[in-house]
Amino acid sequence: MIIRPHGGILVNQMLSEQEGKAILQNEKEFFSLTIDDEKAVEVQNIATGLYSPLQGFMNRSDVNEILQHDRLASGFAWTIPIVLDIGDEDCKRVRRDQTILLIHRDRPIATLKVEDIFGWDRDLFARQVFGTEDPKHPGVAKLQGMGPHLVGGLVHQIIPPFSDFSDYYLTPRETRVLFGEKQWQTVVGFQTRNVPHLGHEYVQKTALSTVDGLFINPVIGKKKAGDFTDRVILDSYRALIERYYVPDHTVMSILQTEMRYAGPKEAIFHAIVRKNFGCSHFIIGRDHAGVGSYYHPFAAQAIFDRFPDLEITPIFFMSFFFCRTCNSIANDKTCPHQGDARIDFAGKIIREKLVNNEIPPENMMRREVSQEILKSPTPFVTGV
Repeated sequence: MIIRPHGGILVNQMLSEQEGKAILQNEKEFFSLTIDDEKAVEVQNIATGLYSPLQGFMNRSDVNEILQHDRLASGFAWTIPIVLDIGDEDCKRVRRDQTILLIHRDRPIATLKVEDIFGWDRDLFARQVFGTEDPKHPGVAKLQGMGPHLVGGLVHQIIPPFSDFSDYYLTPRETRVLFGEKQWQTVVGFQTRNVPHLGHEYVQKTALSTVDGLFINPVIGKKKAGDFTDRVILDSYRALIERYYVPDHTVMSILQTEMRYAGPKEAIFHAIVRKNFGCSHFIIGRDHAGVGSYYHPFAAQAIFDRFPDLEITPIFFMSFFFCRTCNSIANDKTCPHQGDARIDFAGKIIREKLVNNEIPPENMMRREVSQEILKSPTPFVTGV
């Protein structure tokens, strides 16, 4: 049996086509609030059940409980508040019990039934979620640009699910149906915001050897400058999967959300999301969702000890490398060789090769993957 969603029920806040049309016919009766791409994706993730058990943007009690105890007010584990911020002018026009229209790219996409309007402490949020108030941290820096008020309430999406990468997009209901059709009872999820190197392949296939299926789930959304672009990540993984993975045991679909770079707190959040997709297991490697030196390399693994009720099983990978003597990828448990025999999967070396339009060594990255990356004139995010 496929694992239960977080909270026990897969949330569905998608309105029928008829219900959506009825709202749009009376569009002028609603106060409208314009939201950006990232918030529109959050709306959809709530509505499709990806953020189960959430049914809307968080109210004061949920936010406070998360910041104090990493739990929702209902008691379920949750580590990152999902909030809708507004400015002073909009705050004057929004009131409790009001239903407002959320506008994205000049079209209404959802309604929000306002339950709560409240101020928030950015510094407290930064300390509890990111573990730092340093404005150089990309997550903390984003907080500084957010509005001084938060609006909580039920969300209902009035348009069909959308994605700029529709060929790779599946809702949690769709992945659960797909896993069922493949007769997968155990599924391991793999989070990535990078192109694949041989170390990633080793981790994925090692984990796959213990379960029925592998769910490769790249994060698609806003990233920091220097990260690989969404398109390059997807194209390079497609090239890898087509040549080196067993189709009956591998699925790739995207996770549309922005990277928060919250390290251990984001690792728990990512595990919950994969649980909602239908994953029974989740891979946590070195410095998961980290940035710079803000987190211990294995802090994202240690935090799982605090959440024994999470239900999804983490699979930890400490270190791995290519051994010249073994002529294979190995780890400290499988390889006795030291020193120059070991080649670490250094992202810096791979990146430098790609920047110089060179193919990285084949003991680091598949040639097909390198060639796919080099097809792009701009493989890296710029100007964020």
